[in-house]
Amino acid sequence: MGLPGSGKTTFYRERFAETHAHVSKDLFPNNRNKACRQQSLLEEAFQAGLSVVLDNTNPTVSDRAGAITLARTYSAFITGYVFPRDVAASIERNTRRQGKARVPDVAIYTSAKRWQTPSRSEGFDALFTVHLIPEGFFELLPLES
Repeated sequence: MGLPGSGKTTFYRERFAETHAHVSKDLFPNNRNKACRQQSLLEEAFQAGLSVVLDNTNPTVSDRAGAITLARTYSAFITGYVFPRDVAASIERNTRRQGKARVPDVAIYTSAKRWQTPSRSEGFDALFTVHLIPEGFFELLPLES
């Protein structure tokens, strides 16, 4: 969970691409009902017994609730990875993106305005903050909630 340009997809590629299915609304930009498509893909992955990464901004409790409820239905262990709400850093990383990967800055500002810090009380079994460090790696710290 994090703003556009915070490093979510890069984190997925570096940590989970070999072992987890990837579900992201960015993968179906022309779908009119992205939330429904996302839930369908998540359910397919859970039914197949796959581990899955949900790679979206998910800025609010309500944005996260459907996926958490579905994961609970399949007795999945739910780990949340939270990218700090750093608008300036997200905009800077976004400027380095090419083509359709680059989002309008307003998308970053809108997500930041809607942001509600995730909490274990939402149904997460574990919750971590993900920090980019100068060496270009990710550092995970337990999120106090």
